[in-house]
Amino acid sequence: MLRAVKIAVIGSGYVGLVAGTCFADSGTTVVCVDRDERKLRALEKGEVPFYEPRLADLVKKNWPDRLTFTNDLPTAIRGAKAVFIAVGTPPQEDGSADLSHVLGVAREVAESAEHDLVLVTKSTVPVGTNERVRQVAQKHTKHKVAVVSNPEFLKEGDAVNDFMKPDRIVVGTEDDDAFEVMSRLYAPFNRQQNRMIRMSPQSAEIVKYASNALLATKISFMNEIARICEVSGGDVEDVRIGMGSDKRIGMHFLYAGLGFGGSCFPKDLRALVNTGNEFGISMRVSEAATHANLIPVKAMIANMEKDLGGLDGKVIALWGLAFKPRTDDVREAPALRLITELKQRGATVRATDPQAMETALEKMKAGGTADVVTLCEKPYQACEGADALVIATEWNEYRNPDLEQLAALLRKKWIFDGRNVLTPAAVAEAGLNYRGIGRPVVLAR
Repeated sequence: MLRAVKIAVIGSGYVGLVAGTCFADSGTTVVCVDRDERKLRALEKGEVPFYEPRLADLVKKNWPDRLTFTNDLPTAIRGAKAVFIAVGTPPQEDGSADLSHVLGVAREVAESAEHDLVLVTKSTVPVGTNERVRQVAQKHTKHKVAVVSNPEFLKEGDAVNDFMKPDRIVVGTEDDDAFEVMSRLYAPFNRQQNRMIRMSPQSAEIVKYASNALLATKISFMNEIARICEVSGGDVEDVRIGMGSDKRIGMHFLYAGLGFGGSCFPKDLRALVNTGNEFGISMRVSEAATHANLIPVKAMIANMEKDLGGLDGKVIALWGLAFKPRTDDVREAPALRLITELKQRGATVRATDPQAMETALEKMKAGGTADVVTLCEKPYQACEGADALVIATEWNEYRNPDLEQLAALLRKKWIFDGRNVLTPAAVAEAGLNYRGIGRPVVLAR
């Protein structure tokens, strides 16, 4: 019978902090390791360096009884039955994942190990990484280190719930003892039904990329259907309902919009394409999904130029900067691509977002667009003196606005609904013109 398991999580970024905190909340003793001393001290105060619902409260709840933070890896892994690698795998210029941090941690863990342990790759890594980690560990320790692939499937904005109530728990290992350790660790999240799926490390590594690539492809596909609807007079919302009613297809990820962004879909698609190239396989569908994702923003800009009589000198209100609701992540956010296109055409922007103002400002400064953007605390403040409004992120507070107030504020009386969240007829009745994605234009009545 195994005694209570202590684990260490190396990397306290998005994946590592969510995993470590949720494990701690289930009763496991968790030590999170990070090199950033300032971040560690902030975490001890319950200050999470990114916005994720419920996470800060759980950190406060579990520190310091079950959840602690340190920059001392050798001490952190002492007595730990499992060590999770949750460091970044940033994309390189060719799209491939940079594994230097993963392999560096593997070596440090192996060199510091004082006993047998399970080494778990939680970071998103290409197929073959498990074997590379195993070779590094084997080279630098005399102890048994069983390497397990355990990809994460966390949605930003709902990551805690995803971890606590997972659709599936993928464990890639050929070691029975290692699988038993993983089973015990995940038991609190696996009680109603067995969601644990055991497979080879290679299959587990492919699952994450394949899942994200398929979801991203569904989004790109619906955006292409939206373009057909736009030029033919169809309504993509009707098409979506008709398609999604087929149980083989389902409703998830069938929403047309300005495209996907964030830290996972764009990066993982490019990494999958690169992995295919390494094996001599052309990943044409994934490549097409990546290219198609850039089109909706350009199409929106073209429509805005037509509807507003050009964009030079125009002031555009922008609701939403994050790539999706319930997060402050603006990495590859369509809103920032839209701002770049607007600047190139001589427009200025008044933007707002419930959570992503600071992260967006940092990105815009780096990208050279901050000079044309005024950040506004309130949505209607952003519309003061603006010619038109663009809804770029489907935050709940943008779904049912005061349309009469918008009609009084917007000079050109146009709303460009980049997420199809408004009711076109209601917009027109309020005296505003409406254009969505793949929906018929409805003019003010």
